Amino acid sequence: MPLTFELCPGRMIGGDHPCFIIAEIGQNHQGDIEIAKKMIKMAKDQGADCAKFQKSELEHKFNKKALEREYNSVHSWGKTYGDHKRHLEFSHDQYRELKKYAEEVGICFTASGMDEMAVEFLHELNVPFLKVGSGDTNNFPYLEKTAKKGRPMVVSSGMQSMETMRRVYKTVKKHNPNFAILQCTSAYPLEAEDVNLRVITEYQKEFPDIPIGYSGHESGISISVAAVAMGAKVIERHVTLDKTWKGNDHEASLEPSELAELVRSIRLVERAQGTGIKQMLPCEKPCHDKLGKSLVATVKIPKGTVLTQDMLTVKVAEPMGIAAEDIFQMVGKTVTKDVEEDGSLLPEVVDGYCKKRKC
Repeated sequence: MPLTFELCPGRMIGGDHPCFIIAEIGQNHQGDIEIAKKMIKMAKDQGADCAKFQKSELEHKFNKKALEREYNSVHSWGKTYGDHKRHLEFSHDQYRELKKYAEEVGICFTASGMDEMAVEFLHELNVPFLKVGSGDTNNFPYLEKTAKKGRPMVVSSGMQSMETMRRVYKTVKKHNPNFAILQCTSAYPLEAEDVNLRVITEYQKEFPDIPIGYSGHESGISISVAAVAMGAKVIERHVTLDKTWKGNDHEASLEPSELAELVRSIRLVERAQGTGIKQMLPCEKPCHDKLGKSLVATVKIPKGTVLTQDMLTVKVAEPMGIAAEDIFQMVGKTVTKDVEEDGSLLPEVVDGYCKKRKC
């Protein structure tokens, strides 16, 4: 059984606990705190477990030239990449305001720490868990410092190899047992051919003592629902209020109705997974009683006859006789009463037949 742990207060993940659904707001708030609040409320209303943002301390995430380069994209919020990112970045006080609002709404609040200083702030902010974005997954000094904070972690694995992920697992595990790894492909939007859901199964084999999940950037919800059917214990999807808004992530994000359908579908799949024990269920009894087949005599069988297989066939019969799967056990047994041709072979007329087959 994979490790279970509390990811948010009162919310366990792993094992038989429900899949934890993260609504990744990221920077789809357009730099507007009121839109950000609407998105937090939307995530709660549609049934997500967590509203997540992305926090950067820009001078620690980018070097000067990266911030100063021209940014002429249709998605740009400024002449330089730095101006663009500054427009989208909330201040520490704004983050405190958003966390307080999420608490009032009743949804878990956290963010990806996009650099070491951002992680320090989020730790100070007392978020319940720390998300590691794919861009920092192979940043081992960052991973060590984040793991040492002692907070649960969720680690995405876009752009990484299995060899790197083994190192990631060992690095984090050394300092922090409470973490999950998510299969992820870093493309926006993501084509189905590049999703590679089978990595979930490989991660489950490689890392059997932690929960495995999926962070998706594809269109629609089908692939994410399939990930849950394969055992994903955490699902992360970008969300938006409007896919046509400016920003690279909106196109690969879920609008409110899609997020609601994702949550409904995941919970339906969880109900459908069952126990893994194959047996006839109470809901099947009406069908069994109406259409279940049993043993019927092909000829008249006088009392005292030793049964042979050619004396028996399988039909839907009234009354229901001995179960069809026991036909071979009847060979060589003696009937204690006459059985009419096309009549049901009942348990009480076969000498030595144990009805419960536990003789």
